[in-house]
Amino acid sequence: MSTSEPKRALITGVTGQDGSYLAELLVSKGYEVHGLIRRASTFNTSRIDHLFRDPHEDVHPLTLHYGDLTDGSRLVTLLGDIQPHEVYNLGAQSHVRVSFDEPEYTADTTGVGAMRLLEAVRVSGVNARYYQASSSEMFGATPPPQSETTPFYPRSPYGAAKVYAYWMTKNYREAYGLFAVNGILFNHESPRRGETFVTRKITRAVARIAAGVQDKLYMGNLDAVRDWGYAPEYVEAMWRMLQHDEPHDYVLATGEAYTVRDFLQFSFSHVGLEWEKYVEFDERYLRPTEVDSLIGDASFAKETLGWVPNVLTPRLAEIMVDADVARLETEGHAHWIDVVSR
Repeated sequence: MSTSEPKRALITGVTGQDGSYLAELLVSKGYEVHGLIRRASTFNTSRIDHLFRDPHEDVHPLTLHYGDLTDGSRLVTLLGDIQPHEVYNLGAQSHVRVSFDEPEYTADTTGVGAMRLLEAVRVSGVNARYYQASSSEMFGATPPPQSETTPFYPRSPYGAAKVYAYWMTKNYREAYGLFAVNGILFNHESPRRGETFVTRKITRAVARIAAGVQDKLYMGNLDAVRDWGYAPEYVEAMWRMLQHDEPHDYVLATGEAYTVRDFLQFSFSHVGLEWEKYVEFDERYLRPTEVDSLIGDASFAKETLGWVPNVLTPRLAEIMVDADVARLETEGHAHWIDVVSR
């Protein structure tokens, strides 16, 4: 690569929370970014639309390609065409509760899909460093704190699929000499989190309840303990992993433990409401097997990458609530409520 040629990166899952933040980060660093998206009848690019420039310009920081982690031959072709220097595999069926309903699809995309992408890197012969999005759900029932040496005990089809992808990444690193790393990320959230994930479900409901648009919030297990961080900080660590001299596997976490009940308290109190008045239990949101406590030890990432998370759960809840309140106001719902109530 010449000194004037920009680095090229391929991101699967580019339209998701992490993919959009990572694309922003890489564009800001001068990368030529390519994203993999599935063909659909509707667009799902709202998180990355701001990265597209005027179509009349010669250089575009982000280019999207149709493809799927279930289509290995397409992945080989794309890698050959793009010739990326870095590949970030963030694509997956990533909802834990949904994985119980769709275990085969989850295994095919989240688990075997990672193997297909690794094999495509190997077969195409591209000189690319590979990042695999692993998950704290791989630890499952293993008691915290969880680090890079903690045994896995997944408690969902999603967690089991991620374990397969984790070991395949290590295998390709050891068998073929690929620069391949696993980022074992604990829960990380943001205003771009999908609305079906528990943190965003809570903060969106808080904004709607405060505006008078919604009356109740129905929840499952409030005693689950999680280690919640801020997604933009975590994608920066992904990039750091691929800049290091040697490929390693890293846990990313805050080391702070909070229950779902705590997150409810932080979120509702931020708008001056008592969560107990609005939250009701619904067993439909329980998992067949629950993961009680996930608390990460990110000491190795701190020592090796110099990575330290700054946004902890109480502040994270406020950031997300503020964003959902602003989003609701932009949509005009709050104004409509004011007019009707007069």
